[in-house]
Amino acid sequence: MALKPLEFITNAVRAKEIITVLARNGFADLLQKMDLPPRLMSALGKIAPERRSQWERIRLVMEELGPTFIKFGQLLSMRPDMVPEALIKELRKLQEAVPPVSFDQIRPILEEGLGRDMGAVFSEFEEEAMAGASMAQVHRARLLSNGEQVAVKIQRPGLEKVIDADFDILFWLARQAHERIEDLRPLNLPDVIEAMREGLERELDFRREARSLAFFSKRNQYPDEVKAPEIFEEACSRRVLVMEWIEGRKLEDVEAGSEEARHLSKVGSRSMFHQIMINGYFHADPHAGNLRVLEDGKLCFLDWGMTGQLTQRMRYGLVDLFMAFVKADAERVTRIAMNLADTGESIDRRQMERDVNLAIREHYNPETGEGDVGRAILRLLYVFGRNGVDLARDYSLMAKAILCVEETGVSLDETYNLKGEFEPVLRELIQHRRNPKRVASELRDSLLLGLDQLQSIPEEALRILKKVEKDNLKINLQHRGLDELDDTISDASNKITLGIIIGCLLVGSSLIVTSNTPPIVFGFPILGIVGYVLSLLLGLYVAFDILRGRPK
Repeated sequence: MALKPLEFITNAVRAKEIITVLARNGFADLLQKMDLPPRLMSALGKIAPERRSQWERIRLVMEELGPTFIKFGQLLSMRPDMVPEALIKELRKLQEAVPPVSFDQIRPILEEGLGRDMGAVFSEFEEEAMAGASMAQVHRARLLSNGEQVAVKIQRPGLEKVIDADFDILFWLARQAHERIEDLRPLNLPDVIEAMREGLERELDFRREARSLAFFSKRNQYPDEVKAPEIFEEACSRRVLVMEWIEGRKLEDVEAGSEEARHLSKVGSRSMFHQIMINGYFHADPHAGNLRVLEDGKLCFLDWGMTGQLTQRMRYGLVDLFMAFVKADAERVTRIAMNLADTGESIDRRQMERDVNLAIREHYNPETGEGDVGRAILRLLYVFGRNGVDLARDYSLMAKAILCVEETGVSLDETYNLKGEFEPVLRELIQHRRNPKRVASELRDSLLLGLDQLQSIPEEALRILKKVEKDNLKINLQHRGLDELDDTISDASNKITLGIIIGCLLVGSSLIVTSNTPPIVFGFPILGIVGYVLSLLLGLYVAFDILRGRPK
């Protein structure tokens, strides 16, 4: 696929920077397999990479390329179905060491989001940011209405334009890699990039985070033990979030193995599993940095920018999957995963069963119930993805959340057992699932829905027949894999057009020379000479382009 000129003209400097960083970190061999423009090819092959693992080098590339790529890496670490565990471990090390933007730059965004002058909302506002990240920064303020201290999260200026430019380049590179590097095709990089872009766009809308905080507070089953910051919805917008200011200790300040630590591990686990299995809406990144211990002993969940949700069907499927997992029943795990995915792809079921069995045995002992359950689930999702079973994104977020719960629990209490904490919630969901009233209600609803659909079939069939009768039936066909053919045809058309222009210049210049049309310089018609020179230059360019593109 030939590179569209405008894709890199507008972002030429950034594109070359990305290519240079990739080459410097040892990915020149991959880049050489892509159809890069000559001015970008000059960045390859000049720098000897350091001897590091490929996963570490990927993390270093993202850190070097800045905020968009750091956030991209963090989002990618939430997709264990797409990337191996070794890469997830590296991506979780990504740090957002981004200096805050000056208040003069951030104030217009704040007042635009508030819809009024900041003095009409806040009696005090600290211009120096308390915390800064790649997407936003946080300032401390005090509300004018009630004097309450609040945290004001403000999106960084010019962010969307930078993200769009970086993702355009990323998507083009991913498309090239997918088409030209066979080993990378199973990863389906273009879809990965597109999914990450959608996830980042959702996270940039702070109204979603405000709704997540409000939903959790309403459905919080353990308000005496767990909380989230209170949200002030009237002051929130797409780029501004105003919430309760939280003062508390970090989990690392809690003495590991103490009574308090054991209590916090149980409280946090109970809340997270209730969010996942009962509410179906959960905090997707509950690592220790997003948790605080308040003065009254409550555990507070911060940063609700990344959340996941599981429908009732997905939660019931998760119960079946977990029950098959604890019994190390690889055949049943495979069957349940395929049913949950609703995939129509051809899958080597035996190979997948072998991979599933190996993944379980590597991380979990079904006889003793001991092992890293979170890591086993991450590994299973990767096995599903590699074998063509594409589960919903929220299952990946759930697996990442469970891994965070397990790691945090073990850091607080070395005797922590995730399976033991998970089972009470599983039993509650199983009881709800088998409740006779619920089963009877679902059967009634299904029967009524089926009858409604049966009644609509004749009407739909008649509508289709009428379209056929009136020659008005349209069938949309989507061609896939023709991008390269389209580019080849476009390239050939351009060369033919240039050939015609060269021919016209030669003919026109020859007529001018033979007729001695003025102006005349040194006895030669100047317009004719200029035409010959242009013909020569264009001819050399076409010849060079053809020779460069010949198969080696």
